[in-house]
Amino acid sequence: MFDAKIRPLIDPVLNAQGARLAALGVTANQITLLGLVLGLLSAALIACGAVGWALLPLLASRLADGLDGAVARAGTPSDFGGYLDIVCDFVFYGAVPLAFVALAPAVNGLAGAFLLCSFYANGASFLGYAVLAEKREMKTRARGVKTLYFTGGLLEGAETIGFFVLLCCLPGSFVPLAYAFGTLCFLTALSRVLLAAKVFGD
Repeated sequence: MFDAKIRPLIDPVLNAQGARLAALGVTANQITLLGLVLGLLSAALIACGAVGWALLPLLASRLADGLDGAVARAGTPSDFGGYLDIVCDFVFYGAVPLAFVALAPAVNGLAGAFLLCSFYANGASFLGYAVLAEKREMKTRARGVKTLYFTGGLLEGAETIGFFVLLCCLPGSFVPLAYAFGTLCFLTALSRVLLAAKVFGD
C-alpha cells in the first residue's frame, strides 16, 4: 500500500549509493545474497531467543534488498538478478515466521502456520499476476524499475517489514499479530485475484 508512495523518497538515496557500490566492483547479486544471509541470521537469532538483537540484521537485510536493484540499475540489470532477488525475498519472508514458531512451537505453531499459508497465497497471487502481465507486455514503474510486474495491494513490502519489526518488539504478541496480518494477506490475495479477473478475464 505504501511502496509506491515511498519510492520517490528513497530511490534517489538508494540510486546514489548503488552507483558508488557498482563503481567499486560490487555486483547486484552479491548484495542480494548478502541480504539473504543477513535475513537468515535475523531469523536464527529469533529462533534462539535473541529477538531484540534480530532487529539489526533484519533491517540491514532490507537495506541490502533496496540496494541490489540500485546497483543493478547503475550497470546492466539482468533477468537472473531479478529472479534471484524475488527468490531470496520469499525465503526471507518465510524464515521469519518460521523462526517465531521455532522459538515457541506450542504457543506460536498454529498462528505461524496460518501466517505462512497467507504468505503462500499472497505470493502466488502476486507471481501469477506478474506472469500474465508479462505475457501481455504490461509495464509499470509505480514501485520503481523492476524485473517483474509489481501489482499494488493492501500489504506490500513496506508493511511486511514494519510487521516483522513489530514482531521483534512485541514477541509475546506473535499469535494475535500473526492472525491479524495473515488475514490482511489473504484479503490482499483475494483483491489481486479479483483484479486479475477484471484485467485478464475473457
